[in-house]
Amino acid sequence: MQNRLITCTLLLAALGGLSACNKNKGGKSDVTGWNYNDGKKSSGFYVAKPKDIKTGPGLVFVQGGTFTMGATQEDVMGDWNNVPRRVTINSFFIDKTEVANVHYREYLYWLENVFQDPQYEAVVKGAKPDTLVWRSELSYNEPLVEYYFRHPSYNYYPVVGVTWKQAYDFCIWRTDRVNEKELIDKGYQNQNVLKQELNGGGQDNFNTKSYLMGEYQGVPGKPKKNPLKDAQGRPRNTVKFEDGILLPDYRLPTEAEWEYAALGLINENPSPRRSEKQRGEELISNRQMYSWKNDGYDNLRATRKGNWQGAFLANFKRGNGDYMGTPGGLNDRSAYPADVNSFFPNGFGLYNMSGNVNEWVADVYRPTTNQDEDDLSPYRGNEFKTVDVSGGEGNLRDSLGRIKYVNENDSSLRNRFNYQRSYAVNFLDGDSLSSSSYGYGITTLISDKSRVIKGGSWNDMPYWLSPGTRRFLQEDQSSSTVGFRCAMTHYGAPEGAGSKHKTGNFFPTRRQKR
Repeated sequence: MQNRLITCTLLLAALGGLSACNKNKGGKSDVTGWNYNDGKKSSGFYVAKPKDIKTGPGLVFVQGGTFTMGATQEDVMGDWNNVPRRVTINSFFIDKTEVANVHYREYLYWLENVFQDPQYEAVVKGAKPDTLVWRSELSYNEPLVEYYFRHPSYNYYPVVGVTWKQAYDFCIWRTDRVNEKELIDKGYQNQNVLKQELNGGGQDNFNTKSYLMGEYQGVPGKPKKNPLKDAQGRPRNTVKFEDGILLPDYRLPTEAEWEYAALGLINENPSPRRSEKQRGEELISNRQMYSWKNDGYDNLRATRKGNWQGAFLANFKRGNGDYMGTPGGLNDRSAYPADVNSFFPNGFGLYNMSGNVNEWVADVYRPTTNQDEDDLSPYRGNEFKTVDVSGGEGNLRDSLGRIKYVNENDSSLRNRFNYQRSYAVNFLDGDSLSSSSYGYGITTLISDKSRVIKGGSWNDMPYWLSPGTRRFLQEDQSSSTVGFRCAMTHYGAPEGAGSKHKTGNFFPTRRQKR
């Protein structure tokens, strides 16, 4: 069963290279000569046509590239935790807006119906946001405790009071609901499967990884036009990941991805490539302080002449006691969080990457991480896991219907050259190889549960609105100033796959000169 999971991973990584074996008009393998997708005359090996990953609901494509990660202004806090460093980010998807109250209430609705059995009471209760984060000993915020999350007036305001763990679980739920809908829409799962789930399905609910590993069957459907065939040429209604139907996982963005997306650097390049004959300049000419391009929007106010000249571009605290200006001249029109679609979008079309609420990212916080991390897709927080097969095949799911994982055994990694331990959260900064130690609660508030938050909020001064600034909060804590948005990995050509874009440069075929 573990090998089956590894096979899925390898095939996923190979999707970008399938174009090489699908160039023949007859769909033949370049290495064996056998036909693809021909169960009658060949082996029946099915190869999906190379195509771009479908953009999931709510997401925006972010073309990757290199940028200088870290501080863009004076380190007024004296933390030295964001020293500038050049890194490269691969292309990915990220939410256009922060996750809103209505989205999170949809999540709770699903949990309350699927896990309505009393044995799951802790599951439902543990997912609810902490509305008491609004309370303050010397401020009258009690109405927000009662109404901010529930009242329709705040439907599209960012959800707050959510811990990092709760945001992480939301991403898993979102992945499963999106993929379940894909299978139902294409006829590979019967519509009744959703009704069964919402009628107290409990453990037997759709989970993407459980489905791919054969641990979840659901109610198979009968697609009208089914290109999937088995080795005998018969229609196959069980989908594999390499069929190109299921989407990758929704997840929290890494700190580097979040910061790169916040800067919207695509606006620095006036002519992004749209064909092999048209390409932009490899140039980033300006350093941004906030999330907007330095062309009339290089401050916290709109500077171009027009109706919006002088209007604030973000929701933040201008100064002590000034959260939204004076009557008749409100500056950002919001004393607390604002609608997730409000204020000025950046170069990638993303809203509120500066201000409104801080956002959880995937990374574990360390002050000197930027000195240790890889310069390609940097991230701190890896825990390398493998499927828990102790229960045997058919019993790989936990009580929530998800595949059970355990950390890899370090003794089995001795012959590997790329990593030797499964727990890499404190690698080179807090482990036995480093000179750093963190006595949480004694000498520091930093621990292996400290997660990075980015972006600044409605209750923050402008310094924290700069994408390069960073703070942290424990993963099991929450705040009225912290929300989140989801991301998704993009596979294939970094410019966006399809007929116009490929990975690498392709030159006209010419005879080599000798």
